[in-house]
Amino acid sequence: MSDQKKLAIIATKGTLDWAYPPFILASTAAALGYETEIFFTFYGLKLLEKKLDLQVTSLGNPGMPMPMPMPVLVQALPGMQSMMTSMMKQKMKSKGVASVEDLRDLCLEAEVKMVACQMTVDLFDMDPKNFIDGIEFGGAATFFEFAGDADVCLYV
Repeated sequence: MSDQKKLAIIATKGTLDWAYPPFILASTAAALGYETEIFFTFYGLKLLEKKLDLQVTSLGNPGMPMPMPMPVLVQALPGMQSMMTSMMKQKMKSKGVASVEDLRDLCLEAEVKMVACQMTVDLFDMDPKNFIDGIEFGGAATFFEFAGDADVCLYV
């Protein structure tokens, strides 16, 4: 049995703001010597697509910092999601935060195992050709095989 620590992550969200936690945690854990696996299911599969078009919205997320108070009704207007996504990307760039693509590439370089949920791929009729190279496909049993021995298991 290996003394190497293990981190298992389940990624279920496919928005810009929810793309960062699994990749930051996984790349950090890998850098610290953890054997790391991320299981992408449901909307989290968006994070494995070759072409990322991730959006962010403040609707349903009252904790999102806004440059000025904005009523929910205004946030729901057409075009607001694109504007908020653009603002978030600009803010991250100005603060030197790596892009989701760069963090994802870093995870691949660090040998973080990325598993796409086959059931969800089938459920949503997703084309595996649209996913990046270097990932595996498997079901919940595949995840549990790794997570059952993990020191840390996170659901994000």
